[in-house]
Amino acid sequence: MERHIDETAGRVNGKYGEASWTPIRYVNRAHSRSALVGLYRSADVGLVTPLRDGMNLVAKEYVASQDPEDPGVLILSRFAGAAVECEAALLVNPYDPESVGSAIAQALAMPLDERRGRHDALFQVLMTNDVESWGERFLIALTRPLNLPNWLGQTDFSLV
Repeated sequence: MERHIDETAGRVNGKYGEASWTPIRYVNRAHSRSALVGLYRSADVGLVTPLRDGMNLVAKEYVASQDPEDPGVLILSRFAGAAVECEAALLVNPYDPESVGSAIAQALAMPLDERRGRHDALFQVLMTNDVESWGERFLIALTRPLNLPNWLGQTDFSLV
């Protein structure tokens, strides 16, 4: 798979790239956090398309790294858990290559005002759903009484 991806990225870059620009910056090694932020910030499109839930932090790091004055566009798999809260992203089915390709074209052609609006909405999600607020909601849920159906023979269940 790695060889196939290498070859495909090379073909696309060879066909469409220029001396000062390459369409795909394919990186297949670990980077420091600051290097990742730089890569995220320089990307016009963040394509995060896991085939099942995963890579939620990558999507959120991409959004957080963007310049709010000239942000990139997040394209996110509908199967990623973050898709529930990141509705302002372009949501795609990663099993449908044509829709992913259309989303990439849409993202690259998207006007600045729309990119800013989508980024603002996504950034608000990040600010609202930070680790602290998630922890508070989790603890509240743990202390809530259980509401189990009456057919179990009891109607009052509480956590001790």
